[in-house]
Amino acid sequence: MDEKFFNRLRAVGAPVFDHEGRVDAAINIPVFGSTVSREELIEHYVPLLLETAAKIAAARWCPAGLRRRSVEDRPATKDIKTITKEEHVKFIVSPSTLKGTITIPGSKSNTTRAVFIATLAWGESVIRNPLTSADCFSTADVCRGLGASVTTGKEWVVRGVGSRPPVPADVLNAGNSGTTYYVITAAATLIDGFTVITGDHQIRRRPAGPLITALNDLGAFVFSTRGGGVAPLVARGIQRGGKALLPGVNSQWLSPLLITCPLADGDATITIDDLQERPYIDMTLGWLSRQHIEFSREGYKRFSIKGGQSYHPFDETIPSDWESATFPLVAAAITDSEVTLMGLDTEDYQGDKAIIAILKEMGADIRVLDKGKGGITVKGGKELHGIEIDCGDIPDAPPILAVLGARARGKTVLRNLAASRLKETDRSQSIYEELLKMGARIEIDSDSLTIYQSDLKATRIDGRTDHRIVMATCVAALVAKGKTEVSDAEYYKISFPNFYELMTSIGTEMELAD
Repeated sequence: MDEKFFNRLRAVGAPVFDHEGRVDAAINIPVFGSTVSREELIEHYVPLLLETAAKIAAARWCPAGLRRRSVEDRPATKDIKTITKEEHVKFIVSPSTLKGTITIPGSKSNTTRAVFIATLAWGESVIRNPLTSADCFSTADVCRGLGASVTTGKEWVVRGVGSRPPVPADVLNAGNSGTTYYVITAAATLIDGFTVITGDHQIRRRPAGPLITALNDLGAFVFSTRGGGVAPLVARGIQRGGKALLPGVNSQWLSPLLITCPLADGDATITIDDLQERPYIDMTLGWLSRQHIEFSREGYKRFSIKGGQSYHPFDETIPSDWESATFPLVAAAITDSEVTLMGLDTEDYQGDKAIIAILKEMGADIRVLDKGKGGITVKGGKELHGIEIDCGDIPDAPPILAVLGARARGKTVLRNLAASRLKETDRSQSIYEELLKMGARIEIDSDSLTIYQSDLKATRIDGRTDHRIVMATCVAALVAKGKTEVSDAEYYKISFPNFYELMTSIGTEMELAD
């Protein structure tokens, strides 16, 4: 075995070093306390990595059929999971008055957790009212890659593979779904073999370094083929337990550990520094509790999880999605409208139910019947006033809250935005720049947005291939003078697959155009 062999490993980002951290072609490669033989490297490790690296380097290939869009790329397969070139469309939105009743679809975050837990259970689970969005189809796809049978329809039926999935036969592609990307990375460390994980152009920029470090501390073997903690990633199990530390800025690094550590060989303790996005962790812990998983916690600072446990098949109904509900709720509040939303539950774990309290504090006329089960009605036309909002637990909300602030007397201040900057785009910066185009008086600094009451005007909006920027600016267009064009309209399918149909059904003057 000569130096050229190890240079090939280095070229795809493989760690080649001796026990003192120096490159040495004369010894085996240590992997967290054990060694991997040259025969195993040749048979399993190198071919997988070199094949993936060669594909990524190829001029006309990106994982899972993605094709180039200028410097970056966009999805290009022919179903709801991704978007064809022919489907790259724009919204044209005019000022509108809304009236009617709509039912909000299922929760994306809950659907994703349900599919993963069903996959890691042994037996058949039924998921009712799943969200049939692109992100959730990405979850189904990667779980099929783990060996599960996932049947999608009105109800989703998942036949799981248990706590030790087989080695995937192909690269696992998370599409545009951040939660899917992070959870599949952790789930891959339950496999006694190598798994390659990637995603679309936005996922391949999203940081996974803290999760990688934590998984390695728990006995797994995970690294980035390009370095820097970004996809493509290579993961190998099996998690054996131990202690791990995580920064608290992104709950999407913690939930994967909470989901997979119960299936590790040993017990695990995870310590978190200043956890943000806490409702998402409450949601994950709710799933664990319903599965009778043994764990203990010290608030949101430390979680201790017993290893060697298992998940069991279930039959559960997914609650409606509060993140999706924010768009029609704000749309009604800032226009002379009356809209009722059905299917929501104010006692659900989802953090974005805070939109009800926010709208009330700003002076909106909002009525909640039977904790949301009897409907939530917003009557527009009342003057709103600006307030200060902590976005630490609602990182997906800043774009639509900035739109709301632009229609409120005085100023609205959005604080604690660090998590919102780690999503498909830096959403705080994105909505700042797009609302500026519309004439908003808006200011930004490292951790806040300040929005003043503004008269918005129609313009051409860059949707930035970010579903929440697309939908938020469509709502802003309802109160802008003229017709607003919003590019990347097709991306609403990522999280709110019937956004267009529901919004037009209540009177939004919106059309899709090439």
